[in-house]
Amino acid sequence: MFYRPEDGHGLPHNPFNAIITPRPIGWISSRSPDGINNLAPYSFFNGVAYTPPQVMFASTGTKHDQDGGKDSVANIEATGVFCVNVVAHAHRDAMNASSAGLAKHHDEFAHAGLTPIECETIPCARVDGAPATLECKLTKIVSLPGEANRVVFGEVTGVHLRDDCLKDGIFDVTSFQPLARLGYRDYSVVTELFSLSRPDD
Repeated sequence: MFYRPEDGHGLPHNPFNAIITPRPIGWISSRSPDGINNLAPYSFFNGVAYTPPQVMFASTGTKHDQDGGKDSVANIEATGVFCVNVVAHAHRDAMNASSAGLAKHHDEFAHAGLTPIECETIPCARVDGAPATLECKLTKIVSLPGEANRVVFGEVTGVHLRDDCLKDGIFDVTSFQPLARLGYRDYSVVTELFSLSRPDD
């Protein structure tokens, strides 16, 4: 089939998210100017540069009690910092709980039963027990076409790796099975790897 997004797809559910899969989940923690911790998963997330290391995530919706978008973006605009927490399979239920549309004065760490730990390089909380965390300072927020479509870019200023995830000097993702977002309500986990050498190696 072929369809133009502006005309609709005619299917029971939008296939767009199912096409772009699997997607890593950026479990973004931030803090409001009033000191309230926030935690929310974003599956439009990825790394964008090595040197210096940089990441991005996109926020694509509105919230009734937040002007112009989501709590995460509002907090990051105000404070200039955020954290990316990697989601392990073991944290799937807590991640899902943190996606609830809570009022902006509610703490998703508490709602999801998670323990916040203070970061080293920025004034922000991170998820206790996350296999990896990237502490970030905001570099740019870009507005995209559409209502409240914003892309947040940050430079990584600190990296936490859980010790048990390091095997012979390698960050072993199979040790914690990172969660990936698929389409619809579907997720997957990484449980096995294979390697390919580049032709010019």
